[in-house]
Amino acid sequence: MGGIVLLIGGYGQLGTAIRRRWTGAQIVAPPRDELDIENGESVRRAFERYRPALVVNCAAFHDVDRCEREPERAFAVNAYAVRALTHRCAEFDAAFVTISTDYVFDGRAARPYTESDAEHPLSAYAASKLAGEAAARMGGRVYVVRTCGVYGHAEHRDKPSFIDRVVARAAAGERVTISPEIVASPTFAGHLADALRSLAETGNYGLYHAVNEGPVSWFDFAAEAMRQAGVSAKPVPGSAPVRSGAAARPQYSALDCTKLARLGIRLRIWQEGIRDYLAERAVPAGGLFLDAEVSRSSAP
Repeated sequence: MGGIVLLIGGYGQLGTAIRRRWTGAQIVAPPRDELDIENGESVRRAFERYRPALVVNCAAFHDVDRCEREPERAFAVNAYAVRALTHRCAEFDAAFVTISTDYVFDGRAARPYTESDAEHPLSAYAASKLAGEAAARMGGRVYVVRTCGVYGHAEHRDKPSFIDRVVARAAAGERVTISPEIVASPTFAGHLADALRSLAETGNYGLYHAVNEGPVSWFDFAAEAMRQAGVSAKPVPGSAPVRSGAAARPQYSALDCTKLARLGIRLRIWQEGIRDYLAERAVPAGGLFLDAEVSRSSAP
């Protein structure tokens, strides 16, 4: 991969995985106080400074319930900023990867959604992400990648991952109640990062789904995570809580990755995602970001 990779949102779960796993790439991941995608001037300065060959946008306003209360902010970050990035990429002749979500679907399907299925967003968050997709797809050299339930090791984490939460609660002897009726495609950030690099090297621009293989209920996912973590307790089936002011969420949002597989790119099955996530937790923190720091220091 030649040229500078400008990574936006480089300190979240997916951004951290990209910085760690894209070895040999010249990655620049400016902090938010240097590159704020809601600030057009800071975006312009970043493009002029780094002259990227590839831009990867992992930034999003993804607190689904807050988006319902703050739809203007949701569209500012998830749609209008993506449109501005698309225009900048065209101006600087840079390829563009932006991340979208399974939530663009309404959850009424009986099988994993494909890229050709009709979207029907149920929330302000989902609508803003779908608008961002439309804006990005107006560009030329653009990959729009929908994913689902991403979990990983963020350098700047404000809350533990789903796996860490259920394992910690079970290990502490707490009752872990999860609905077995909500089905998705939970995806390990490390596997997604690898797939994104492979996709970005193909030149086959367009809309793709990229998730760990195999639809699974969050109940079964939690049970497997607890088993692999060595916790003897098991989750208890229950109904999803109904919260006042909560955004609507699709009950079924598994994604089909056949289009990506036609390019020879496949993510591993969801059980292996859990395995690799738990294995990565054991890596000493001091060694996590060596490659990213080396590649960042090589940027202008």
